[in-house]
Amino acid sequence: MLTTHPFDDDKLREECGVFAIYGTPDSAAHTALGLHALQHRGQEAAGIVCFDGKQFNAHRALGHVGETFAQPDVINRLKGHAAIGHTRYATTGDTLLRNVQPLFADLAIGGFAIAHNGNLTNNQALRRRLVERGSLFQSTTDTEVVVHLIATALATAVVDRLIDALRQISGAYSFVGLMDDGIVGVRDPNGVRPLVLGRLGDAYVMASETCALDILGADFIRDVEPGEMVIVTRDGLTSRHPFPKASRRFCIFEHIYFARPDSIVEGESVL
Repeated sequence: MLTTHPFDDDKLREECGVFAIYGTPDSAAHTALGLHALQHRGQEAAGIVCFDGKQFNAHRALGHVGETFAQPDVINRLKGHAAIGHTRYATTGDTLLRNVQPLFADLAIGGFAIAHNGNLTNNQALRRRLVERGSLFQSTTDTEVVVHLIATALATAVVDRLIDALRQISGAYSFVGLMDDGIVGVRDPNGVRPLVLGRLGDAYVMASETCALDILGADFIRDVEPGEMVIVTRDGLTSRHPFPKASRRFCIFEHIYFARPDSIVEGESVL
């Protein structure tokens, strides 16, 4: 009798793609296009959360970006001048609708949505601690750990709560977040996972790769620096460096496997 060796189905584990935009009434359509360009980074599920000045509007589904956002009525329901999106390859958590990002939470200080590319190495320890304190988890993804850390932080501003949460986690990550007054993007202090910043007219864009800027016709500004937090509101763009400096450890697999051939990664063409 033939048996399957445990390594026979070993295959490349790709990373997720994240996208954020602020300052355009077509934020959902732009986000869907950006995610389409990032489809190679994750093909299990996709989601978008927008903010229209009054409420957060969301749509998430299993499957490809084109299948999820091709229908005009879906995009028409996603009203808002700001949005974040995610295309998922599962690094933690099963392929279930409850694990599809961006995740959204109604916090005491307002709504907040978050999307994540990477893997948190102390996820299980943090999750156990939060459950023991009374947190109720709705998903099995490590991104929800960050949501609960934000919810239980004592700071009064969402950005400060996010900083407090990220100071407790370890691992490789790029996050984008959506608040009622703007968007935020942040890379881990080692800069393992990519995040780029661009401009589309008066709108600011953040994405995992430059190919997501190219599909929109947006101008590339620069890479978000390791350990940097970029915040975009109606007052413009601000940058913070809230974490101690660490050695740069960008993932070489981004150049070799993950990134699209037409992307510029850390200042170098993938080709």
